[in-house]
Amino acid sequence: MGGHVTGAAAALADELPGWVTLLRAPNPGPMTLDGTNTWVLRVPGGEYAVVVDPGPADEEHLAAIAAHGPVGFVLITHRHPDHTEGSARLRDLLGGVHVLAADPAHTIGGEPLTDAGEPFGGFGLKIHLLNTPGHTADSVCFLVEHGDERVVLTGDTILGRGTTVVAHPDGHLGDYLTSLELLSTYRGIPALPGHGPALADCGAAAEFYLAHRRARLDQVRQAVAEGATTAPEVVARVYADVDRSLWWAAEWSVRAQLEYLGFASRESGTGVTELEQP
Repeated sequence: MGGHVTGAAAALADELPGWVTLLRAPNPGPMTLDGTNTWVLRVPGGEYAVVVDPGPADEEHLAAIAAHGPVGFVLITHRHPDHTEGSARLRDLLGGVHVLAADPAHTIGGEPLTDAGEPFGGFGLKIHLLNTPGHTADSVCFLVEHGDERVVLTGDTILGRGTTVVAHPDGHLGDYLTSLELLSTYRGIPALPGHGPALADCGAAAEFYLAHRRARLDQVRQAVAEGATTAPEVVARVYADVDRSLWWAAEWSVRAQLEYLGFASRESGTGVTELEQP
């Protein structure tokens, strides 16, 4: 969800390490931008690759990923279907490799990703799990190293263009701000997002996102002060210049912002959720 921001949050990456390949799924749309990015990581001369986010259950896309086999394992950044729907079918195409996610429901054949301490990987890659909840409760990023080159795979926590939604109630704004603060420490390292182009500087993009979120909070406070009494009314004020077809997604973020600011809600007699002052 781009909101008022439609450009990139940082400069685009001029080039990517030679061991990084982008395969973009054919599912473009307002929420997926150009389509879901599947990233294939293989060191030069390496036998096995690592795949990040299989994407949708599109046979041609999954066959294109499988053509880069053999694959050591598949990683998942978060549970949304545009990233995970093709997981089971890709696993079959790859001969039963493990699919590893933070959410046990999307982990196939291995153990869920829980330890953000020791790096894991193999195949010439060192992979660090970064717990980055906020967009969803199970969102993670991956810092991947090969030699002196590093990249951060950000899923939907940072996009290549625009800003992401906080998918309330699964997503949580306080968690998201903490995750952005963590990612802001990875200055000068390219960000490989779940949608859109690669960015040159993960840390700079995270700082941009933090400033954007804080500005949004100020706008939400002002909307409530000026008389907005429901989340849809806040959306209409704060996201007035966004296509109305995307207001349902904006409402996720607004509800997360209202919760973060301490506004409780209650069901009125007409079935409308109204805000109560903190």
